[in-house]
Amino acid sequence: MNRLLIFGLGYCGSAVAQAARAAGFSVSGTRRDGADGAIAFDAAEPAIRSATHLLITAAPDASGDPVLGRHGSAIASAPALRWIGYLSSTAVYGDRDGAWVDEDTPAAPSQARGQRRLDAEAAWTDFADRCAVDVFRLAGIYGPGRSAFDDLLAGRGRRMIKPGHQFGRIHRDDIARAVVAAMRQDRRSGGRVLNLADDVPSESAAVVTEAAALLGVTAPPEVAFETARSAMSAMALSFWSENRKIASAKTKAALGIEWLYPSYREGLRAILLEQRGDGLA
Repeated sequence: MNRLLIFGLGYCGSAVAQAARAAGFSVSGTRRDGADGAIAFDAAEPAIRSATHLLITAAPDASGDPVLGRHGSAIASAPALRWIGYLSSTAVYGDRDGAWVDEDTPAAPSQARGQRRLDAEAAWTDFADRCAVDVFRLAGIYGPGRSAFDDLLAGRGRRMIKPGHQFGRIHRDDIARAVVAAMRQDRRSGGRVLNLADDVPSESAAVVTEAAALLGVTAPPEVAFETARSAMSAMALSFWSENRKIASAKTKAALGIEWLYPSYREGLRAILLEQRGDGLA
């Protein structure tokens, strides 16, 4: 029996759990307080001992990776463990002035959050001598309840104009699909990097324009980045300070998949259909 333990049943973790169950995995997961039938984070050691697959969705903080900090010893001695997956970020590539990067591009974080991610990647990859380790570098995550539609419907939408600045994105369901595909491969040990980013990096304003058209509403006015930056949060400024395009062809080939949503256009249409079916839009 394949037994998957997910550290962090949040937005992505819950989607992976659903896809993994559909693929025949026995799935358990943690939440900080053990709410909604999940395992409490501090009480996860019995589940670690029985897990064959482990997925970490929790982000590192200034103290390092929280899962390794609390459960590193238990994971190192887990008798059945065959695979570890770590959801990282394309922030490890740093600013590339709009150039393309792929899975073989050396990481070069330009901010502290990217360096923390790279440090966590290295710590998890240390397990690659005893099991397979996949580091998933995620582009901007979007999906139902987390897309341009939500800001438009709430009256917060804006079309930020910064010519030539393109962002990579990945739909939540493509994240789940890639993780399950990786878990199902027969790899005894070793580490690899997998980029999860769709095929069409795009300017933020183009996504908002498309979302408004699909909703049948007027697109919000354009706002120049240089005009808006003084009112941005530090986190928002950190995202806009880096410009790179993420290639994922090698990842798709390694996993034997194509994206369900190769661009934001297909992704937005699917989200709108789902949210309308749920009465949310």
